[in-house]
Amino acid sequence: MDLKPFRIICRDCHTEYAPLRLRPECPDCGGNWREAIYDYPSLKREGNAWPTAVSQRTSTLWRYHELLPLRYQRNRVSLGEGWTPLLKAENLGLMLGHPHIYIKDERQGPTGSFKDRQAAIAVSVMKEMGIKEVAVASTGNVAIAYAAYCARAGIKLWVFVTSSVPVEKMREVALYGSEVIKVAGTYDQAKQIAADFAASKQLFLDRGVKDFAAVEAMKTLAFEIAEQLGQERDDNHWQPSDGRWRTPDWYVQAVSGGMGPLGVIKGFVELSRIGLASGQPKLACVQVGGCAPMADSFAQGLETAVPVENPMTDIATLATGKPGRAYQLLRENIQQHGGIITSVTDGEAFRALQVLAQMDGISVEPATAVAFAGLFNLIREGVIQPHETVVVNCSGHTFPVEKHILGEHFARDMALPNMALADEAPVGDAPRPEGLLTALEDVDSRVQRIAILEDNADSSRLIRRILQAQGEFLIDEAVDGRAGLDLIRQTRPNLVLLDLMMPDLDGFSVVEAMKADETLRHIPIIVITAKELSAIERQRLNGKIRALLQKGSFMVSDLLSDIQQALP
Repeated sequence: MDLKPFRIICRDCHTEYAPLRLRPECPDCGGNWREAIYDYPSLKREGNAWPTAVSQRTSTLWRYHELLPLRYQRNRVSLGEGWTPLLKAENLGLMLGHPHIYIKDERQGPTGSFKDRQAAIAVSVMKEMGIKEVAVASTGNVAIAYAAYCARAGIKLWVFVTSSVPVEKMREVALYGSEVIKVAGTYDQAKQIAADFAASKQLFLDRGVKDFAAVEAMKTLAFEIAEQLGQERDDNHWQPSDGRWRTPDWYVQAVSGGMGPLGVIKGFVELSRIGLASGQPKLACVQVGGCAPMADSFAQGLETAVPVENPMTDIATLATGKPGRAYQLLRENIQQHGGIITSVTDGEAFRALQVLAQMDGISVEPATAVAFAGLFNLIREGVIQPHETVVVNCSGHTFPVEKHILGEHFARDMALPNMALADEAPVGDAPRPEGLLTALEDVDSRVQRIAILEDNADSSRLIRRILQAQGEFLIDEAVDGRAGLDLIRQTRPNLVLLDLMMPDLDGFSVVEAMKADETLRHIPIIVITAKELSAIERQRLNGKIRALLQKGSFMVSDLLSDIQQALP
């Protein structure tokens, strides 16, 4: 049936009213926080019929239309948003010793961020209510998503952005035909100016987390995560398991205003109400240290967040200094169901961005890197346990941040020698031009040689990838101790990375053989092992190795730091 019986409820006085128009406040108490409610009992009575029907629908967020705030499907404004991949973080999981880390890859939305969900639902609701013109404040991704969806819906959009938003993002917003107003101030000031403008022109003002449509959009993340986790991987195809959807142990997201986690909470609550999943995940909300009103207030045990008037961060998309009531709602949920609100530095975020790209081939926006930096810290601190299933919101695509990470010299120059073009080069057995060979040799400036002795293919791949990402090392590998010792004698590496538990000849014996050989004893050794060493075993290694790292508990920076100290 096209007409769905959903209603709006005021969070303050719990008054229910039909969604006949987009009200700015509750008609009874004047409260300005609303949420949508649905016919949960009927969906619960359907049992497995509803999830079965969902699984046969189009792969967009609209597959869950019974739980979305639109009465008539003809009012959908869609660009194919939702049902983004849930990727397992193979190398990160191996490095951290946490095999159940998943990445919800929101980069693959129509405009490249999870804000496409918000735009799809919010603009569809605007269309249904007859809205023709709207104002919104944004730090970038919302502006781009709303601009695209408003263009498709035929709605005039006024976007108020801070001057810290990259000009490339402003240009993209303008490309869609939206009006871009750059505010020389903070994001909170831009929101106030947008509100004043909308009031003066009698335009609809999109209020983000306070408008039910935004939260309803973000709950589709929970629906997709639960459905995807409830399936099993078989020959690279998703196959149904027992038909029951699954709740992860943790949901991790970088937060600014808090809308994403609030929506995810609501999604899992609704799944519990209709009997599809049980419980809620613990929330890990991560802020950037230069603008962390929620994290700072949470650490102090405050019931309301103390605003940050002057954000000090290069990650402008997270620079909301006044989170308001969203903090209280998140804090209440965390107190009841577990979790944490924490913060990381800009530097930690940019390092995490690089680690994620180099380890698992996923290049993300800085806001996503904040979430991963928080994940790394929480794992190191033992807050997140190795057996727990973790889903991280990969909120958006890469944006040019090389100035913060790689500097200006991230590419090598190659000058072609004065020689014939490639299509005129000698063929057959004729020697290649010496000038080109010399130029190619100059490109490969690796001089340090490292031998990896490791019998576990996954561990060896991880270590090799860490080294390859630096672009500075020649790498040789062996899968057992005896072959490794022969390799060391043959190649004379500058450093040996050694596992202790190997077939034929174990790592202890390799160390002792190297130290007994006058030609090899000077080569530094770093041991990387999963073995818990006894006092006797530690004594066998004492004074013979440069460092000892535990598999599954070291970061890229730990290994590279030890390597830099060990190499001459």
